[in-house]
Amino acid sequence: MKNSVYEDALWYHQKGRPGKIEVIPTKPHDTQYDLSLAYTPGVAQPCHEIEQNPEDVYKYTSKGNLVAVVSNGTAVLGLGDIGALAGKPVMEGKSMLFKIFADVDVFDIEVNEKDPQKLIEVVKAIAPTFGGINLEDIKAPECFEIEEKLKEVLNIPVFHDDQHGTAIISAAGLLNALEMSGKKIDEIKVVINGAGAAAISCAKLYISLGVRKEHVVMLDSKGVLNKNRTDLNAAKQQFVTSKKLNTLKESLAGADVFLGLSVGKVVSVEMIQSMAKDPIVFAMANPTPEISYEEATSARKDVIMATGRSDYPNQINNVLGFPFIFRGALDVRARTINEEMKIAAVKALADLAKKYVPELVTKAYNMENIVFGRDYIIPKPLDPRLITTVSPAVARAAMDSGVAGKPITDWEAYERELGARLGLENKLVMTICNKARKDPKRVVFGDANNLRMLKAARFVVDQGIAKPILLGSRKSIEQILSDNKLELSDVPIIDIFRDISDKRRHELAQVLYEKRKRKGMSFEEALEKMYNNDYFGCIMVETGEADAFISGFSRKYADTIRPALHVIGTKEDFNHIAGMYILLTQKGPLFLADTTVNSDPAPQVIADTTVLVANEVRRFKIEPRIAILSYSNFGAFKGKGSPVRASEAVKILHRDYPNLLVDGEMQANYALNGALRNRKFPFTKLGDQDANVLICPNLSSGNILYKVLQELGTAKAIGPILLGMKKSVHVLQMESSVREIVNLVAIAVVDAQEADETTN
Repeated sequence: MKNSVYEDALWYHQKGRPGKIEVIPTKPHDTQYDLSLAYTPGVAQPCHEIEQNPEDVYKYTSKGNLVAVVSNGTAVLGLGDIGALAGKPVMEGKSMLFKIFADVDVFDIEVNEKDPQKLIEVVKAIAPTFGGINLEDIKAPECFEIEEKLKEVLNIPVFHDDQHGTAIISAAGLLNALEMSGKKIDEIKVVINGAGAAAISCAKLYISLGVRKEHVVMLDSKGVLNKNRTDLNAAKQQFVTSKKLNTLKESLAGADVFLGLSVGKVVSVEMIQSMAKDPIVFAMANPTPEISYEEATSARKDVIMATGRSDYPNQINNVLGFPFIFRGALDVRARTINEEMKIAAVKALADLAKKYVPELVTKAYNMENIVFGRDYIIPKPLDPRLITTVSPAVARAAMDSGVAGKPITDWEAYERELGARLGLENKLVMTICNKARKDPKRVVFGDANNLRMLKAARFVVDQGIAKPILLGSRKSIEQILSDNKLELSDVPIIDIFRDISDKRRHELAQVLYEKRKRKGMSFEEALEKMYNNDYFGCIMVETGEADAFISGFSRKYADTIRPALHVIGTKEDFNHIAGMYILLTQKGPLFLADTTVNSDPAPQVIADTTVLVANEVRRFKIEPRIAILSYSNFGAFKGKGSPVRASEAVKILHRDYPNLLVDGEMQANYALNGALRNRKFPFTKLGDQDANVLICPNLSSGNILYKVLQELGTAKAIGPILLGMKKSVHVLQMESSVREIVNLVAIAVVDAQEADETTN
């Protein structure tokens, strides 16, 4: 009887279009003219250009982003020699991983040929199609000969992932495990159980990183590769030990590292107990490790354990490497993937594991927090930073080692391009963050007594976006940092109950009193406000001790705005404030107001809000095209209510701001469909352009609209952005995510930068 996973797997592969990949055109093909360019006669032109200059193949074809996954099916994923045809689902899966993780296009090529020389000739013959060759599931020792010969005769990267992928990922884990245990790489003793392609490649890479060859003991199914063995092929003979060892048990006594690339359940609890202090155990047989995670960790509390499984900490997973290694190699048109590039990938992965882990990664693994430690020495496969960390490192190493044919000159632009490939960041978000990095400002975090705010603080420091100042209970903040192994020693903490002298508190209270004494506030009340984080943070901005203030994580929006209005106030030209969200949609950014402040605005307030939003949008180098929304179009509704107020606001805007591209009132579908609107209402100032700014007639409609779009997954929201304040103050929605906090901090920094420019 088949289990449910078996049936689910078969259904997964056969449902809908059979298989897991397809080919999608990248150019228009709707008209006869399109087709004449795509094929005959237009296709002849790029053919002539390539004939004259072969390098132009990268300009006119997909070669530069196309990899062949080549296999003969002789060593498939723990299934053994099942043949090329039966191995095709695995190769399709590999192709899918290339695409979804690094946007590398792939053709899977299953070759029904076991003779190494003939397979080499096949791959050599098809190589002109591809920018790189990924050899897959080819048994040892033939795989060594095949890869070595193809690297000699081809001028594109050739990479046998079964060998090098496991080596690179495990080496990154090894470096971090050694750092945690305080051991030196040239002193450790390494036992490798398994002598196939992956094991031999691991040994070679570890030696390149500093492990001494004489400290490596390797075993195959017959025991230790020692001088008494006469049955060893050339690949195994490289790792013959002079030590008088025969068995795995003997070898593990006193060893620092165990690397398992063999079969399950061959390591006992007693063997682990015999290892040196802080043993490093990488048991990577799948699906059953050489020793289970439970057995190893119960045998030794000081063990640092990794497996090949996703249901335990520290998964040695090749997907952490090959997509991003090829991405970097392709992007600099590397002729090969050399040792320098592999070591660069190792170090990039090791370094990434020591950095702050974004919230979207912790959520993907249903964890509250992930920090560098015994249970996290290798990045998680779903970490979106892999492409912007590993690929640039590999590309740089290719350039530095002289194998790059197309060097990268603008690394910031390259990293933005990598992020955009997978839609990791909207262009607008990257623009805001990049601008913030040019002149990071001091941002006071008014709600610092919680983990998300502290994570956001760590992130903006690491990214150079801002210089946080934490307001809150020092004891509570330090406890949260300690509990979650979060390092923020470089960020100042202000506990307003314990760190502020009476003299200083009275000075700051006097500032507030002078502002509010004609509005009913006594000095005693002002002094009391100096025990409120929101008032205190705003005073810091007002007096120049900080540049921006964010708060509201744990309080109502209105309760957080009130101190800002009392201390800082609104801009002189506008006597009110407004709230705006940026919605990141597939069609580009959409700006929406008012979503947080004005419940039932008068025409002048709608007009002023529109101008505030237009000014803000221009700061992002986007020209606003504004629609004033309602439930009727251009005066169709003759009664009272929001359509009339919207219409009156448009009249004010047309009169006072004739150059502003704004019209209304109009229904939302006409605002977002310029062609439809132009057919029905050709007189509008927007013409046939889609609106990118929507001004809602009241708070209710604006708030409902952005929350519906956000919850449906139609758009990601940034905000709320508070408009109309004299200085940079922004209020979070309660329980904002780390990403939402970071985005608002970046906007607060950009606001503060502009305030400096205006003052100067």
